[in-house]
This record gives sequence, structure tokens and C-alpha cells, in this order.
Amino acid sequence: MSTPSTQLIFVIDPMCSWCWGFHPVMETLRKSYSKAYTCSIVLGGLRTSGQMLWNEENRRYLQKNWQAVEQITGQSFHPKLLNLKHFDYNTYPACKAVVTIRELWGEDAAFLYYSTIQSAFYTKGIDISSIDILTSYVHQNRQAFTSFYQSDRAELLMQHDFSKARSMGANAFPSTVKIDADGHMVCISGYKSLEEILKI
Repeated sequence: MSTPSTQLIFVIDPMCSWCWGFHPVMETLRKSYSKAYTCSIVLGGLRTSGQMLWNEENRRYLQKNWQAVEQITGQSFHPKLLNLKHFDYNTYPACKAVVTIRELWGEDAAFLYYSTIQSAFYTKGIDISSIDILTSYVHQNRQAFTSFYQSDRAELLMQHDFSKARSMGANAFPSTVKIDADGHMVCISGYKSLEEILKI
């Protein structure tokens, strides 16, 4: 069977709440339209260490944001993280872990791993900024994962993803980028329902 020439690129971040809300849409597109599109992940890098102070004001902001996502998308959220006194909302390690899985075991493995750690973060309140936790969700060779995760190559690929997202105009997460066989590109920024994406 030939590979579809039209690409769907999902620019996402495992710790982005709207990306969590978008997850069912992404999975439907990936699984139900696999004959029409080749699907891939680009990691956006929502925020790095220290960008969000873990104070009462920001926790309230997150709570309101999560409630809005839940109301619009139906995706559930566990409040455990919002009750922590100390938390570094650093999405970089989780992004790098998905990049590592993608490089070692391919796009399908990356989608599965992304789904697993994202669900753990939002439905169980598990801190997926920890390399130990991220490694515990790896079902393949964990030693190979750790070795590559710590490599210069992994860092280079991470920066490439961030640059690629910007070059495609994906400045909001999630973004869905469609590139046809002639190289024409359409970037759909922000959360959209399945119906909205299919219309576009």
C-alpha cells in the first residue's frame, strides 16, 4: 500500500491543556483518515523551567483554563497538581522524551507514548517533568531511551522541532498543519473540533 502524499502535522505539547482537549480529535484524524494523510508529530515546547511561577494567581489561572477546556472538549482533569505547593511547570523534558521515542521507534510509537504521558499528567496528576517518571512509561528498551535522551542528538532534534513549528506558523498549541503533494501548506492554529478541521 502506498504512503499518502498529503501530510498532517500536529504541533503539540504533552503538558498543554488545549492539546489534551484536542487529543480525541487528533486520534480520530490519525486513525480514521490514515489512507488520506500521513500523520506526524512536531513538539512545540509550551514553556521551559521557570517561565511560570507556581503561585496562587497562576494556579487559579490554570484551574480556569482547565475548566474551560473540559467544558468545551469533555476531556477530564485531575486537580492533584493544582494543590501542590511546589511544581516546576516545565514541558521541556516531556517534549524531549517524545522526540526520543519518535527518533528511536518511529511516529506510531511517538503518538502512543505522547498519549500515555499526557493522560497520566491530566487524568492522574502525575509529574511528567521528571526523567524518572518519563522513563517508567517507556515500553521499549529503557536503557536506549535514557542514553538517547541525554545525547546531543536529542537536543538538536528538539531545537529542530521548535524551529520547524515556528517556520510553519504554528505559534499556538495545538496547531494542525496540512501539506499537500505540491507543497502547499495550510496551518490551522489553536484548538478546533473535528468538524471544523474537516471543513477547512
